[in-house]
Amino acid sequence: MKPPSFEYHAPSTLREALRLLRELGPDAKPLAGGQSLVPMMNFRIAHPRHLIDLNQIAALSYIRVEDGGLCIGAMVRHREIEHSQIIRQHWPLLSEVMKHVAHVQIRSRGTIGGSLSHADPAAELPAAVGALDGELVLQSESATRILRAGDFFLSALTTAAQSDELLVEIRIPKLPAGTSAAFDELSRRRGDFAIVGVAAVVKCDHAGKFVFARVTLTGVDETFLRARRAEDCLLGQEATPALIAQASRIAAADLNPPSDLHASSSYRREVAEAVAERVLSRAVAQQGIAL
Repeated sequence: MKPPSFEYHAPSTLREALRLLRELGPDAKPLAGGQSLVPMMNFRIAHPRHLIDLNQIAALSYIRVEDGGLCIGAMVRHREIEHSQIIRQHWPLLSEVMKHVAHVQIRSRGTIGGSLSHADPAAELPAAVGALDGELVLQSESATRILRAGDFFLSALTTAAQSDELLVEIRIPKLPAGTSAAFDELSRRRGDFAIVGVAAVVKCDHAGKFVFARVTLTGVDETFLRARRAEDCLLGQEATPALIAQASRIAAADLNPPSDLHASSSYRREVAEAVAERVLSRAVAQQGIAL
């Protein structure tokens, strides 16, 4: 299939792109890697009258550390994040999650900003950014807004970004010293969107008790979810297989996932419990605790 007709714009600066967004209004769509938008246009699901190609804006492509935190420009490709030594060393959850994002050809073209802005409810990156307590920087011609991940994602394919705003940067704070993290998912085939995915960031003290825990899930609602009751179950308790199993049951019990062609609601709950237990066990094992 072919997309409907549109006018193509290729700004070379962020200022020019923001001006175009303001002037063209809701009829304009930013084009990043195009791995989601272009297929939607081909199937006539999306039909913007204007495409604003961001690929010539070098100022949106960077990975750097500022004040101990990670800053990623919105046009950074998935493969760059997957292989970044800085990210592997200090924020390895992002590197691990990237291996689950589609296939290498798509990761070579797709961007972190494009994926997050698309806000697919089964995507891996929103859950990862949520587990890392990330912030998303939105910019228009007149203002800059910084939103936490939980405030940015509103519903399926919908974010808090206004029509004149671009997601320009993703900020990940420095993790508490000694934390470990893990991610896993169940999908029908390698590279497919997750039926259920779970990310966990944890830390245990010298006595083997949880002092930090953050657990997020994808594929179970219109946005990623944070398993706060499961986190509360872990905090202050000794890391044991029984405790991890209990927290995983709580995480799954709090879900009301959708049924679709890929899985029923009840199956997703069962999968969520199993994947959460696996992920938490892996994260704890990285703390040097034998389970």
